[in-house]
Amino acid sequence: MKNEQLPNIQRSKGIYILPNLFTSASLFAGFYSIIAAFNSHFVLASVCIYLAAMMDSLDGRVARLTNTQSAFGAEYDSLADIVSFGVAPALIIYFWAVKHLGQFGWAVAFIYLACVGLRLARFNTQLDDNSPESKRYFTGLPCPASAATVAGFVWFCNSLGHTIAEGWVTFFATIITLYLSAMMVSNIKFRSFKDYDLKGKFLFTQAVFVVFIIAIIFIDPSITLFVLFMMYALSGTCTRLFFKGKTKHQANS
Repeated sequence: MKNEQLPNIQRSKGIYILPNLFTSASLFAGFYSIIAAFNSHFVLASVCIYLAAMMDSLDGRVARLTNTQSAFGAEYDSLADIVSFGVAPALIIYFWAVKHLGQFGWAVAFIYLACVGLRLARFNTQLDDNSPESKRYFTGLPCPASAATVAGFVWFCNSLGHTIAEGWVTFFATIITLYLSAMMVSNIKFRSFKDYDLKGKFLFTQAVFVVFIIAIIFIDPSITLFVLFMMYALSGTCTRLFFKGKTKHQANS
């Protein structure tokens, strides 16, 4: 009996190539985004954030589909995330928008980075939570979605001609960055979409909807991606306020 269980124990502690290749790709995209930000190539830096988020979403799903989850993979994923979704977007927003604000500018960028670290640390402590609610919702805004919102705003403003943020653009960049920072460490629930079965059957209307969304994104990705991720970043807050107002109304009636 012990000999039959031994391979499973060794397997759980092993290093699996396939999911970690996606994690490495995410890390590389985040690293290249930092280099692009240092060289003031902010659109390229933003696109690299999206590539990192895409790779990050695939590594976990590939690990689950192939049953190759491991403690090493989880730790490596978190270390890659702090670079791709913490350091990279913080430097992008610093060099593009708040650098000229002096100490307040680097404080805004550091607050964002610190909140990403706190968000990842809290997420790692909740990995063993297998409740149905934990699969349907994230506690706090996921840092890949937060980074994608920052990247989308920078890309969108660059498409309008704001290669460097000034005036009202700097103001909105600061507000958005601080809002995203607060959402990452909040207790507000955000939909995770982990409960969707990728191996299951999809309705025809669902397939058409997915194709429609992809087509809309490719029409003008700089606008569409920012709007989509900004809506997601606002969804948790709006839902919380809606149910809070509804509960208060029912209590008064």
